[in-house]
Amino acid sequence: MLEWFSGLSPINQALFALIIAWFTTAGGAASVFYFKTFNQKVMDGMLGFAGGIMIAASFWSLLEPALELSDGGSMPVWLPALIGFLVGGMCLKAVDYLLPGLYDRFVGDRPINSASFRRSTMLVSAITLHNVPEALAVGVAFGAVASGVEGATLGGAIALAIAISIQNIPEGMAVSLPLRREGISRRWSFFWGQFSAIVFPVAGVLGALLVLAVQPALPYALSFAAGAMIFVVIDEIVPEAHSHGNRRVATTGGMLGFAFMMVLDVGLD
Repeated sequence: MLEWFSGLSPINQALFALIIAWFTTAGGAASVFYFKTFNQKVMDGMLGFAGGIMIAASFWSLLEPALELSDGGSMPVWLPALIGFLVGGMCLKAVDYLLPGLYDRFVGDRPINSASFRRSTMLVSAITLHNVPEALAVGVAFGAVASGVEGATLGGAIALAIAISIQNIPEGMAVSLPLRREGISRRWSFFWGQFSAIVFPVAGVLGALLVLAVQPALPYALSFAAGAMIFVVIDEIVPEAHSHGNRRVATTGGMLGFAFMMVLDVGLD
């Protein structure tokens, strides 16, 4: 299986990996057909596990290759990675800031602006937008491997895709189950839950294409993806995983996820 996968082009690798991530989101969203709620301790542990993998992958699969690429250039080694990392985080912060205003501008003055409708729309929109940098990170990781970037490994790119896929299971639930509680039908709750991941294949392919087409931008693209990923983990995954009284479970999941990424990165190299 790994030999077949490694023989694909980086575009097809990113596309295949992110279609799987889309399917895991749909699997999480499908829980709406069986449950009205889900075991919160399990969800928090899964979020912690995915967060641990994403933190580890942000360094080994993204920042470390970005630093390697900058070595020997005219600028300090750390500068391109620093710029890309901070810009990635700021872009996610800008999305968080702009999203409520965009909602109010295009939807807020319409008759359908009930409190429940507003919460539901904001939930779907926020998760969909935050999936973009995660998909870009996977595409960039596979593109970096194909470009022969020192420090970028197929194992690291696969591990990053696995982390995103794991995280998408509770994300799918986090969209579909609240929508169901708002009175939306199971079918539409499932639809919007899986729809939040529609950006994965498109953004992932764009990330891989960017890396292959614009080599000088590669350190910035890698570190941008890392900054966006770390922002998501710190701003969303960790607080969410710790917000239901399962801090120890979430922290244990995070430690195990980080360790899993280390083993996977070496084992699949």
